[in-house]
Order: sequence, then structure tokens, then C-alpha cells
Amino acid sequence: MYPIILSIDTSCDDTSVAITQGARVLSNVIASQTKIHRKYGGVMPLMAKLEHHKLINPTYQEALKRAHLKENQIDAIAVTYGPGLAIALEVGIEFAKNLARQLDKPLIAVNHMKGHLYSSFANNSASSPNSDIKSSDFPALALLISGGHSDLVLLKNLESIEKIGQTVDDASGECLDKFARLLDLGYPGAPILEKLARGGDSTKYSFPLPMTQSHDFNYSFSGLKTAGRHQIEKLNKLTSQNVKDLAASFQTAVFKALMYKLQKAVKKHKPKSIWLGGGVSANLAFRKILRTYCRHNNLNFYYPKDKKLNTDNAAMIGLAAYFQFQKKDFIANFPELQRIPRLSL
Repeated sequence: MYPIILSIDTSCDDTSVAITQGARVLSNVIASQTKIHRKYGGVMPLMAKLEHHKLINPTYQEALKRAHLKENQIDAIAVTYGPGLAIALEVGIEFAKNLARQLDKPLIAVNHMKGHLYSSFANNSASSPNSDIKSSDFPALALLISGGHSDLVLLKNLESIEKIGQTVDDASGECLDKFARLLDLGYPGAPILEKLARGGDSTKYSFPLPMTQSHDFNYSFSGLKTAGRHQIEKLNKLTSQNVKDLAASFQTAVFKALMYKLQKAVKKHKPKSIWLGGGVSANLAFRKILRTYCRHNNLNFYYPKDKKLNTDNAAMIGLAAYFQFQKKDFIANFPELQRIPRLSL
């Protein structure tokens, strides 16, 4: 049996509702707030909460419409309860609780990072509801990289998930966004930086490789950001080509830092596959680096098939919820489900 799960994600500034059947995505609706927050250069929490309140019901209705389903065909309701922006999370949680009560359906609480972990295995509506995860892919290493997280995760199987590395300060996506802000590129900065980098020389400027002296798998990007600021100040006046070269060089430095610890983890844990998830995974240059590395090292490489699955979305929450549904991992007492903004994997 492949349950039909309606999932909700309001972890930051996107309101998303999806309907999945097993690993098959029947609909994945994302109402973006980017235009609203762009003029502020970042997410304004109270404004995000108000927009979530305004958008969540229309997004829910649109998800049902696109999936060609009625409410009574839903088997369970799933919702992100952390990590994320506290006052944004609570909008989705309350909506999910009310909907589960109204429809008399089980409620599933999902860790947002588990969504990113499984995002590579979501299938489109014309594909099989079976997950593509194979026993031969374990052990696996997952690199989850976004604006708020840079995590290295070891999976011995679907039941054994261990975070073996994380950022000790800025995350990789956050670092790219902040550097883009220093260059006055606008919001969100990382995708703009990626586009400019295509016309730049990645060897033009040299940046340090952080955390090489540590014996763990943790990341640090704050020093890299500081080095980027100093390089900009040193140039004094920026030309169009300077900006492209800075974008290419800095982006390459971030990717080298990500790969350095990943390769170290591969050497120790000897995985059969590499999984990629999170907003930074949408970067084509980094994906090419990782794909080449996996091919040369005989590792299976998995990343989100649909670009919507790279960023925050509810379909990936639905896939994580599917695995929890199989174990009957439901919330017995709805009032007990509360937001956990700093929830760890």
C-alpha cells in the first residue's frame, strides 16, 4: 500500500503544500515570498508569518486541484516542525493539526532536514511510487547544504542516520549569500553569484581553505567570508569583470571546502553512494564537481531530479513522512506537537 500524504512546509519564507503517494509526487505547490523580502535583503520574520497565514489555504486548495484529489482521499497529514524560523513553523503546524482533526487523519511530524536527506529519491507523477533507494547504496554519505545548514550525514541503512559533521558558524549557502551582499548583488544572492561566476576566472583570486587542521568533519565558513570582504576592500573599485572573477573565485573556494571534508569522510567511512540535498545543491557547477568525483571513485550519486526539490518544499517532507507512515510514527496527542526551531537531524 502506498499512502497518499498531504504535506506542509512553512519553515522559512516559502509556503508549500504537496501531495505524495509513496515516493511519487502528485503535486508540489510553492508560494514564494522572495519578491516581498527582496527589498529588505533578507527574510523579515513577522512579514513571513503574515504571508504564510494568507497563502496557506489557497496553496492547500491548489495542491488538491493539481493532484486531482478530494480531501477524503488523503491518508495522512504531515508537517515540518523544525528546524526553521519559529513564527513561520507555527503557521504550518497549526494548519496541519486543524486539518488532521477535521479529516480525522493521522498526523506526522517531520524533521525538515530529513526532507532534504530524501529529496533525491522523489519521483514525478508518471513514475513509480517505489523509492529508488537500494540496499546496495549503503553505507551512504549525504551532504545537506543550504542557507542554514552544512551537514555531513552517514547512513548505514534507512534506520541508522548519524550526523558526523556540521558547520560551526556560517553555513555554505549563508556564506555565498553574504558574499553576494558584499558585492551588492541583491537577494537571494547565491543564485546571482552562480550566474556571474560563469563569466569569471575562478583562479583570479586566492582564498583560504578552512578547517584543514581539524580532525573532524565539521565546516566553518565565517573566515572565508571575512577573506572575501578583505579582497573586495583591497580592490577598492570594482569593474564588471572584477565582480565576475570574484564570484567565480569565491564560489570555487566554498566548493573546495565542502569537498575537502566530504573526501575525508569518504576515506574513513567508505560509502557506496553520495546523496546531495539543500538549496546549494541546485548549483550546477558544484553538482558537476561532485558528479565527476563520484564517477572517478565508483560511487553512486543521487541529487534532486526536479529543481523545485533543491529548495524548501513540501514534496520532500511527504517522502520523509512516507517512511514514518510505514512505521506508524504518528503524533498521538496533537497539542504535544510544537515547533522546534533548532531541531537537529
